[in-house]
Amino acid sequence: MIGAGPSGIAAIKNLRDAGLDVTAYDLQSDVGGNWRFSEDVGHSSVFATTHIISSKFYSAYQDYPMPAHFPDYPSHQQLLEYFTGYAKHFLLYPYIQFQTLVKSCTPLEAGRWRVITLHNGVESSRDFDALVVCNGHHYKPRLPEYAGEFTGQFLHSHAFKRAEPFRDQRILVIGGGNSACDIAVETSRISRYTDVSWRRGYWVVPKFVLGKPADVLSRGVTWIPRAIRFWLYEKLMLLLNGRNSDIGLPNPDHKIGQSHILLNSELVYFVRHGKIRVRPDVARFAGQTVHFTDGSSQEYDTIITATGYWIEHPFLEKSLLDFSSGAVPLYLKMMPAGIANLYFLGLFQPLGCIWPGAELQAKLVAKHLTGAWQPSANLEDLIASELAHPDVPQINTPRHTITVDDAAFRARLQAQLLRSGG
Repeated sequence: MIGAGPSGIAAIKNLRDAGLDVTAYDLQSDVGGNWRFSEDVGHSSVFATTHIISSKFYSAYQDYPMPAHFPDYPSHQQLLEYFTGYAKHFLLYPYIQFQTLVKSCTPLEAGRWRVITLHNGVESSRDFDALVVCNGHHYKPRLPEYAGEFTGQFLHSHAFKRAEPFRDQRILVIGGGNSACDIAVETSRISRYTDVSWRRGYWVVPKFVLGKPADVLSRGVTWIPRAIRFWLYEKLMLLLNGRNSDIGLPNPDHKIGQSHILLNSELVYFVRHGKIRVRPDVARFAGQTVHFTDGSSQEYDTIITATGYWIEHPFLEKSLLDFSSGAVPLYLKMMPAGIANLYFLGLFQPLGCIWPGAELQAKLVAKHLTGAWQPSANLEDLIASELAHPDVPQINTPRHTITVDDAAFRARLQAQLLRSGG
């Protein structure tokens, strides 16, 4: 098994519960994955002020509740405490080999896998009956390309750890995702000025709506038909925030849910207080000057791009499997067709929290490996049906190939577990 982050530890626990022998490899020194904060820019960790964007009420493992004293939106320190507590409680550490790089995974006959690893400078090879990949999709930064050359500091959000190094600088943040908004807010507190560049408009949702965490309110009305429910969400956001265009942000060109929702209570506040200035898409660079598509220009010391990641698994040959472009063909976001005993856990982006869904995936993988569950049809047909009927239609960008609706996705996984008898 590859990875001991939130999805990986859930996989170890549930595979062990099924009586399976597990060996997990992780490049870091302890569990937690990208929730283990590190100043090392080579590790795609959260940054120093990160809090979760789904509430604790819908972010806990089924088998391990979050502590009652945690706030509605726990910090990364609290979440790391939660993940290490999970690993200790379920005695997972003996099954994890840390500081180990997985160099390659090669399919063998009869569905087995040969895994080559590097640990303390020593290369090793072991054969396994199945391969479970839990290393996420924040490995290879996706950098935008523009005409011209920027001669200031140019970096991806992957390398952003804290705001302090950018004190008194002129900052441009490119991107409209949650990381971009968080970085813009954090740098704007201490920068000379911070601008944010959006190519298109997005729906901005406060973390608290009508006095409740946004996901708590949303889950409370799932009995309303989806089309009506999402229409009501849009009307509520317009009532709370007004139109994006009223404060210089582009209006969304899509329905709510058709792109990643920006869950942020401070972006609109900071824009309306003049701490963050809004810019359109970049047209070209000229030294430290950035020219925008509306004809305006501005000088910057640093550009931070929060433009997502390539979905890539360097330990798998691209001739075997390549998810770097187009739709990701996995049944229940975890099983490819035509490759035996290969599973991906946590390779999805929910409108909600990842690891409770990954926990359910792990339970289903354990059922599959022990023969207690089988897909109801051949995988090619199931994958085609799943891709043709997404939970919510997504805008056509590379960032929106693995999106699921959290509640609907968990319900589908639960239904398969019930079909298996537990």
